[in-house]
Amino acid sequence: MSDPQEGELLIKPSSTDHPLYDAVVEACKSVFDPEIPVNIYDLGLIYTIAISEAGEVDIIMTLTAPGCPVAGEMPGWVADAVSAVPGVQTVDVDMTFEPQWGMDMMSDEARLELGFM
Repeated sequence: MSDPQEGELLIKPSSTDHPLYDAVVEACKSVFDPEIPVNIYDLGLIYTIAISEAGEVDIIMTLTAPGCPVAGEMPGWVADAVSAVPGVQTVDVDMTFEPQWGMDMMSDEARLELGFM
């Protein structure tokens, strides 16, 4: 992997102003890491949700650890959940480990649920 250029974002911005964004987030919140009782969105595993005008959704996500036992399955779970959202035409889920996931990426709700606050 190449090093990011100075000023380059490590995590690309999401399409937060797209009308489907909130529904796609809710679909992501329906997916759980089997080992952690918190959804993957609140865990901070979803880095980017990019939605085109045509309803094509590109998701960049990570895992808590590269050796996660469900690494091969979780992108499919996310794609299945998001493809069920009305208006979504296609879903592409890419896995990345740049930047590496850290506990600071969890939402306050996830930290509370896991006893970190």
